[in-house]
Amino acid sequence: MYVLQTWRIVSFTGAFLMASQVLPLELIDKCIGSRIWVVMKSEREFTGTLLGFDDFVNMVLEDVTEYEMTPQGTKKTKLGQTLLNGNNICMLIPGSDGPES
Repeated sequence: MYVLQTWRIVSFTGAFLMASQVLPLELIDKCIGSRIWVVMKSEREFTGTLLGFDDFVNMVLEDVTEYEMTPQGTKKTKLGQTLLNGNNICMLIPGSDGPES
């Protein structure tokens, strides 16, 4: 399991505090209810409102736009809700509305 660490410096003492740990799933949890851009391992990308996820980062999105990159251009499809397999997710961009923004 990966752990991201942030350091805080106390200015009046000049000392370092202990590193606070932020787990990746905690960061994703903070995105629930907000817009998120999901880049898949394939030539597909999704934007939507994150409704929930599990320990395998399977995600449920609503008000979804799917972007499929083809040699002819980008195919755009509107979906009500979708379930994304976490094993196929490459990257998450919180607060973004996808390749058009």
